[in-house]
Amino acid sequence: MTDLEACAAPPRAPLLRRAAPALLGYAAVRALGLVVLAVWSAARGKSAYTLLTARWDALWYTRVAELGYGYEVRLPNGDVHSDLAFFPLLPWLERLAHALTPLSYADAGFVVSLLASLAAACGIFAVAERVHGRRVGICAVLLWAVLPVGIVQSMAYSESLFTALAAWSLYALLTGRWVCAGALAALAGLTRPVGAAVVAAVWVAGVLSFVRERGARGAQAPARRRVLGMLLAPLGAAGYVLWVGHRTGKGPLGYLDVQAGWRNGFDGGYAFARFVVDKFTSFPSALAGAGLILGVVLLLWLYVTGVRQRQPVELLVYTGVVLALALCASSYFGSKPRLLLPAFPLLLPLARALARPRIPRSVLVTAVLAVGSAVYGAFWLNGSGPP
Repeated sequence: MTDLEACAAPPRAPLLRRAAPALLGYAAVRALGLVVLAVWSAARGKSAYTLLTARWDALWYTRVAELGYGYEVRLPNGDVHSDLAFFPLLPWLERLAHALTPLSYADAGFVVSLLASLAAACGIFAVAERVHGRRVGICAVLLWAVLPVGIVQSMAYSESLFTALAAWSLYALLTGRWVCAGALAALAGLTRPVGAAVVAAVWVAGVLSFVRERGARGAQAPARRRVLGMLLAPLGAAGYVLWVGHRTGKGPLGYLDVQAGWRNGFDGGYAFARFVVDKFTSFPSALAGAGLILGVVLLLWLYVTGVRQRQPVELLVYTGVVLALALCASSYFGSKPRLLLPAFPLLLPLARALARPRIPRSVLVTAVLAVGSAVYGAFWLNGSGPP
């Protein structure tokens, strides 16, 4: 059966049942990562649970969930780190889980992220299966699980939650569920600034759909749902940004000022390029610089391969915006790997390649990658870790 036939064939089992192997594999990979992290952390006298729930961004989300917005830190250099930089959906869910259960806010963040990571895995499977068939869907989920920074998927961060909302919004687009796609895009826009990528996918897909169907009869009802989905999509991100502007008294651009206090901005990749070039001024940092260049080349190659393999325009638009925002932002460069976690369509060409060999060989490759990811994640978090 070709990929196109697999996409067009009517499913014979519910989605959750078809996704079961992918979800079980994903859970096994993440469990391995957590076990290795626990052992590694214990050997260094650290708490793995603290690393997952009470450091860096997780602390900011927990504070917002517990106390609301209004906290900021003024640094000696004049920078102001404000909690307004953090979008509200994750802390809202942490607050809800805390109110309904005995969980602390940190515990709630951990549980929300674990559940969201499973929802993200299922969404990635749904998208990949829709485009390339069930086996590629399973491989795509496993590849997402074994990414070097995959441990972030188990942290009280917003990456898993955002990826889940983005994946299911894209799946809704692929299956013509416009209102659902718009609503999920709005929620994604309340989760991270990169929610703009999901909004862009909804709008581009909607416009192209109208162009293709222009003049066609009998499309008024679907057209109304499409318009409603497109109108819903930007409400989350736009609503929060406007609220921040009102709260800061600086109008619609107030959120940009908040991000500037964190030294975050969009400069077209100039700062990142300078960072890479500076690596070549000494050795062995030049090796890191070469690695960064190879990494960027790989990302661009995967994107171009997706174009050549005729991925749906929804996926290409979404991935392109995620790539642009991650690579061309002037934020802390160590955060770029985790900023790229939601760009799961980049894995589809690799998933197709992994799906071709016999199952035992694919399992062996995945197992080796899972061990490498677990070891790297434990080393990464016990070292510098994600900012």
